[in-house]
Amino acid sequence: MTRRAVARTFVYLSLIAATLVVLLPLGVVFLTSLKSSKEIANGSGALSLPDDLLNFHNYVTAFQDGRMLSAFGNTALILLVAIGGTVLIGSMTAYAIDRFTFRLKKTVVALFLVAALVPGVTTQVATFQIVNSFGMFDSLWAPIALYMGTDIVSIYIFLQFVRSIPISLDESARLDGANAFTIYRKIIFPLLKPAIATVVIVKGITVYNDFYIPFLYMPSEDLGVISTSLFRFRGPYGAHWEIISAGAILVILPTLIVFLSLQRFIYNGFMRGATR
Repeated sequence: MTRRAVARTFVYLSLIAATLVVLLPLGVVFLTSLKSSKEIANGSGALSLPDDLLNFHNYVTAFQDGRMLSAFGNTALILLVAIGGTVLIGSMTAYAIDRFTFRLKKTVVALFLVAALVPGVTTQVATFQIVNSFGMFDSLWAPIALYMGTDIVSIYIFLQFVRSIPISLDESARLDGANAFTIYRKIIFPLLKPAIATVVIVKGITVYNDFYIPFLYMPSEDLGVISTSLFRFRGPYGAHWEIISAGAILVILPTLIVFLSLQRFIYNGFMRGATR
């Protein structure tokens, strides 16, 4: 009993420490976003409360001067098209790998794994040349095309769920005259809803938070997404940390709300995909 109590105490202390490590920076950013420039100039402590807890002037400045509305619109368009493409390509790939027998099948699967192990930065020169040759540089199509390339995690999630669907359903449909695409569209895809929810959330957060690809392929200010728009605050507001913090909170809020609302789909999707 003593060992169990000590172990439980250690677990709780570890969880409390991990929570503090995660929440403390967010708390500092939030408190800073509510402070005035005078408070920041006077060197108020990072965890000190602002004089006015309802001071939202910094948020208005960040939203208007940072062109956050346009940034959210560009981000939403990229998310919608890129995630839709990821779901279609990933689910079709998983269906083909699991249900069809073809030459070099194992080689194709191995190449997916090898591609996942290659650092993306090593192929950026060739990727940039390809994107530029197609005339997609400095347009929304550049990040959309790059994000639509399904990663190995998405394929793995879909593959585990496809394997859990009985092949007898495919055979019954074929007896009724359905072809492979009809089986995928009417049987496989509707049964992949938990996997789709998981991929949409995981991929969506990745795309939403990405900075490198939008910054490299869309240098124009009118094509800014939320990450690059926040980065551009370093110019006119390089010393105004209260404005930068307000912009950071505006960027964090949508992700936080979506994650807290749909986190059970993430956990359930990974758990079901791992145990079936």
